[in-house]
Amino acid sequence: MKYVSMTLACAGLLLSGCETVSTTAPGAVGVDRKQWMMVSEAEVEQGAVQAYAAEVDKARQQGALNADPAQAQRVRAIAERLIRQTPVFRPDAANWHWAVNVQKSDQLNAYCMPGGKIMVYSALIEQLKLSDAELATVIGHEMAHALREHSREAVSRAQAEQLGLGALAQLAGLGNASLGIASALTDVTFNLPHSRGQESEADRIGLELMARAGYDPHAALSLWQKMGQASQNGAPAFLSTHPSDSSRLAVLQSLLPRVMPLYAAAPKH
Repeated sequence: MKYVSMTLACAGLLLSGCETVSTTAPGAVGVDRKQWMMVSEAEVEQGAVQAYAAEVDKARQQGALNADPAQAQRVRAIAERLIRQTPVFRPDAANWHWAVNVQKSDQLNAYCMPGGKIMVYSALIEQLKLSDAELATVIGHEMAHALREHSREAVSRAQAEQLGLGALAQLAGLGNASLGIASALTDVTFNLPHSRGQESEADRIGLELMARAGYDPHAALSLWQKMGQASQNGAPAFLSTHPSDSSRLAVLQSLLPRVMPLYAAAPKH
């Protein structure tokens, strides 16, 4: 306990470079939490470019990148409709260098790295037999993590811990190791779960994005029900970091009256 207290104290002394930000507008779903950041948005986006390029290159070398052209085109068409709605939450997202790919994999997974770097795993689509609206739920949810800069938050926490431990190491004459942003983002994306608060924000923003894009928000309920069933059947990956429970469904259900008028007003494709 004494070691932990000293680490936190050292970290506290090193946080003068931090800032509190509002990454998005609240939207109809009311996401307005202030966020603490220690690393810059530019640093994180540059790291994401490197980390995503490495994943795309690895998938390409394995013959797993966009192996089914029709499936890749379907995912990109859905993502494009959602991307067009992102300025509601942050106008600068319209100028992001978005990338959308599908990786052939047995994992039920998807992610969106900072700056709009999207990857959907084929098993998520095929094994769960997702409708377009259910797929929009998944993609919108992951895009929301990027819009809210949840990875930047996580990397900031890791950086603070690293600095705190580094200060202790310097006191002990042990030196200090730097934390690489790209490797940290890879770790955050594939190994560390988002907090429940971040998951709730992604659910809310994703629900509004899909409604504004003309996808029935009720599909969010069926998607997470499918996820829950897959989890009971032992499915890995996406489900391990995206909890599906009755409280999540209850919150989504409670938000439907806010987003259904947006869906009704949206152009249908």
